Amino acid sequence: MKKDLYSLDFETFPTELEGLTFPHGDFSFAKKMKKSKFEQRLEELQIELVKLQKWVRENDQRIAMVFEGRDAAGKGGTIKRFTGNLNSRYARVVALSKPSDAERGQWYFQRYVQHMPTHGEMVFFDRSWYNRSGVERVMGFCDEDQVQTFFQEVPVFEGMMVREGIFFFKFWLTVGRAEQLKRFYERKNSPLKNWKLSPIDHKSVGKWDEYTKAIADQVNQTHTATAPWTIIDSNDQRRARLAAIQTVLAAIDYTGKDETMIGEIDNRVIIDQEAL
Repeated sequence: MKKDLYSLDFETFPTELEGLTFPHGDFSFAKKMKKSKFEQRLEELQIELVKLQKWVRENDQRIAMVFEGRDAAGKGGTIKRFTGNLNSRYARVVALSKPSDAERGQWYFQRYVQHMPTHGEMVFFDRSWYNRSGVERVMGFCDEDQVQTFFQEVPVFEGMMVREGIFFFKFWLTVGRAEQLKRFYERKNSPLKNWKLSPIDHKSVGKWDEYTKAIADQVNQTHTATAPWTIIDSNDQRRARLAAIQTVLAAIDYTGKDETMIGEIDNRVIIDQEAL
C-alpha cells in the first residue's frame, strides 16, 4: 500500500508534491515578492508603525491583535514584522502554553483577559481563545457543547473589548496543504527551527479536512461587524506580512499618518471566507 504523501514520516519533503507548493501551484501570484522590494516596503510601513505607537502612548489608546491561522502559516513571523522597530515596553507578544490544571478550572476566557492592553499598549496574541474552536475541537480536547458555548460567548466577549475602547483586529492566515507540509519539513530538518515542530503538528498533518471544516465554522460563527476577521493568503509570506500591517495602519487615524506611505492593500492577499 502506497504511503500517504501528506505525512511527516519521510526524511525530506516528497518531490511529488513540489508542483503544488507556492509558486508552482494554483496561486494568485506567479512568483514570490522580491526580498529587496519587501524590505523597502517593510521599512516604510514600520516607520508608520512607530508613529502609531507614539500616538497610542501619547493618547492612552489600546490596541489588541489576534493572529490565528493554519499551522506554519507564519503567525509568529508576521508579528515579528510588526514589532521589529517598536518599543518592546509597550508592545507585548502573548503566546500562551497549554492551560494549567488551575486554568482549566477557570472561565475559558479568564487567562486571556489578564493580558489585555492597558493604556498606551499594543498587544499581539500569537494564537488566542480561538484554540477552543480550532485545535481543541479537532484534536478532541473539548466537547461539542463547549464549542457551541464558545461560539455564543465570543461575540459578547469581543464586543465588550471594542466597546471598552480597544482597537481590536483579528487575522486568519491561510496556506495551501502542500506548502504547509513543505514548511513543516523545513522545520523538521533545520536545527534552528525544529523546536517549532510539535507533537500536535505531527498529528495535525493528517487532519487537514477536519481543520478545514472547523476553520470555516469558526469564521462563519465569529465574523461580526464589531470584530470582523481579516483573512490573508500567506502562501507568499512577504506579501502577507505587508498586508497585515497595512490593514492596521489603514484603520486608525493616528498623528502624522501618511496614506501614500501605507499604500493600497493588495486585494489578492486579502481573501473571502469562501476561499478558506
